[in-house]
Amino acid sequence: MSQWQERANIDLMLDDCETWAIVGLSDNPARTAYSIAAMLQERGKRIVPIHPDAPVVHGEQGYATLAEVPFPIDVVDVFRRSEDAGPFADQAVAIGAKGVWFQLGVIDEAAFERTVAAGVPMVMDTCPAIEWRNRSR
Repeated sequence: MSQWQERANIDLMLDDCETWAIVGLSDNPARTAYSIAAMLQERGKRIVPIHPDAPVVHGEQGYATLAEVPFPIDVVDVFRRSEDAGPFADQAVAIGAKGVWFQLGVIDEAAFERTVAAGVPMVMDTCPAIEWRNRSR
């Protein structure tokens, strides 16, 4: 499990990656993805909603798929059930993302192995908010 949360990969994504595609982000403020996207914006990150409905969220235009985004994505942050998350890691590799982040409770060991084998750092089963909080201790 510790390989899923290597400090160097967490630091790379939190410190050096500016554009975060948030898979599963809708305009529903009751969803965790909504508040995490707001927190990322407060930290100076550009968020890109990825949702079949392509909503505008926190002032940012959404896209139905990662492949439709017309600019580079640094991190693909996945808010989907574990059984649905793996293809998004593959898509992140395909679009040239610098990192993949599976949120707290989202675990796909095979996707982790594929992503890392492709040379893309991946963090799994944690949240950027938790990791920022841990750094301030």
